[in-house]
Amino acid sequence: MRIETGQRRRRQLIGLTPLIDVVFILLIFFMLASSFSNWQSISLGVPGEGRAPAADSETLVVRVLADGSLEVDGDRIDSDALVSRFRVLFAADPQRTVVVRPDDGVTLQRIVTVVEHLNEAGGNRITLSREAR
Repeated sequence: MRIETGQRRRRQLIGLTPLIDVVFILLIFFMLASSFSNWQSISLGVPGEGRAPAADSETLVVRVLADGSLEVDGDRIDSDALVSRFRVLFAADPQRTVVVRPDDGVTLQRIVTVVEHLNEAGGNRITLSREAR
């Protein structure tokens, strides 16, 4: 014998509205937290194994020191003077090779900034190098 209580128990449905709200809030959060800046790239050629640029009298060395300062063939120089000095040198000889040698502890952004300054001055033969230990 079965006893009826009068009301059938309804099955509860899971509402999708709170789930959709959470997804949209996460979407907005990640959109606002992302950086949509204009990325630019610099093409750097890596020589193959056993190949290195030949050092000649036309090659200038720009050292990026650990404190962020610059040296050109032993003389300390700032970024503005670097651009003006190399603009004159590249005007006289556009095929002049420049070797950028960063010290240990120099950030990659600082190296890229120096290479951008050399490109701004008109250099198209810029090489990155590490000193042999």
